[in-house]
Amino acid sequence: ILDRLAQGDVLISDGATGTYLQGHGLEAGGCPEEFNLSHPDVVQGMARQYFDAGSDMVLTNSFGGNKFMLTKYGHGGSVREFNRLAAEHARSQAPPGCYVAGSVGPTGEFLEPLGPVSESEMLDTFAEQITALEEGGADAVVIETAMALEEATLAVRAAKENTDLTVISTMIFDKGPRGYFTMMGVTPEQGVAGLLEAGADVVGTNCGNGIEKMVEIAEKMRAVTDGYLAVNSN
Repeated sequence: ILDRLAQGDVLISDGATGTYLQGHGLEAGGCPEEFNLSHPDVVQGMARQYFDAGSDMVLTNSFGGNKFMLTKYGHGGSVREFNRLAAEHARSQAPPGCYVAGSVGPTGEFLEPLGPVSESEMLDTFAEQITALEEGGADAVVIETAMALEEATLAVRAAKENTDLTVISTMIFDKGPRGYFTMMGVTPEQGVAGLLEAGADVVGTNCGNGIEKMVEIAEKMRAVTDGYLAVNSN
């Protein structure tokens, strides 16, 4: 991926996962990651359709595949299995020259002192998920929809310290009277600086906004880095 980017190529990623699965049998409130086990044909079909449509990179069905999120569905003991399968399903459909990126979303928990989770526990949680994605054949990891910089940087660290994956990290920004911020008060410029310092290979923004606002956020990010940017509008 980094070699392609260094050549000046623009890589096109895929589209929505959750709404696709809901259109193919996932009930409201159901666990998307469990589909990797119970409905492999659906998950593989999703990856195949996105590759067929022209995606250079398809994300795995693992956005909520961390221990904290899966425990809420009663699947806390299936982290490694669900994530490995998620990567295997996408990998099985990837044409030559195309890539699989492991999707890693927020844990839904707050770090101490705001919440009950220690830095070491969160680091281990991300490492468990991300190493399983690598085992399943992912080329990269996309740490996405982050709101807290501390949590996102721990996920980047987990990937860098435990895998050889390309690390892409994107945050979600909303526009208010004073400009763009995450829910935890991080600006696009602060997000770029913090994620790059943590070791991310590609930084950017995802979710929540239409493309017009994404253009504005990308411009703010570009003003503080000449590195690679990822932009994935909702």
